[in-house]
Amino acid sequence: KGEADVLLVHSPAAEKKFVAEGYGINRRIVMHNDFIIVGPPTDSAKIKGVKLASEAFKKIASTQALFLSRSDKSGTHTKEMDIWKAAGIKPDGEKWYQQTGLGMGQNLNVTSEKKGYTLTDRGTYLALKKNLGLDILVEGDAILLNIYHVIEVNPAKWPKVNATGAKAFADFMVSKETQEVIKTFGVEKFGSPLFFPDAGKKEE
Repeated sequence: KGEADVLLVHSPAAEKKFVAEGYGINRRIVMHNDFIIVGPPTDSAKIKGVKLASEAFKKIASTQALFLSRSDKSGTHTKEMDIWKAAGIKPDGEKWYQQTGLGMGQNLNVTSEKKGYTLTDRGTYLALKKNLGLDILVEGDAILLNIYHVIEVNPAKWPKVNATGAKAFADFMVSKETQEVIKTFGVEKFGSPLFFPDAGKKEE
C-alpha cells in the first residue's frame, strides 16, 4: 500500500520476493541474532542439547508435548514453519499444537504459564527471562539464524513515500557508528549482545 517508507525486516525469502516484484530497493544486510527453542526445565520431550532444530521439533511432535505457535505470519512464525517442514511434520490441527496469534513477548508468557515449548528470538527471551519459567533448550543450528535487512520502499512504485528519509534511515543503520552500537547493545544488561553487526558482509 505504500504506507511505510523503509523496512527493517528478517524474513529473507519474503524480502527477496518484495524486491523482485519492484516494491523495495537497495536491500542491505544490517545485523543478525538468532532463534532458540525454549521450554520448561522439566523438558518432557527431552530436547535439551539436541543439535538440530528439526530433530527437536520431531521429538516434541512424537511426545505430543505442548507447542505454542505465534501463527501470525511474522518472521518468527515463518522460521517455525521452515523447521516443521525440515522435520517433515505438518502440526496444524494437532491437539498439542496451539496457535496463539500473539506477539513474541505475550507468546512467551503464555508458553511459560502452560509449561509448553516455543520458538523465540534470543533478544526477546533475554529481555523477559527473569519472569519466565522457560530454559533455552536448543540453540546454534544454522537454520536458527535470524538475519535483518533494511529495504527502502520503491518511490517509483509509491510516489508518496519519503524516499530521502528512507535512504537516510537505511544509511544510518549500516553506518560504522550504528554498527558499533549494535555490537555492544545489551551487553551491560544481559551479559551478551542482543544482535551482531553485519553491514557490508557478502551474502550468498
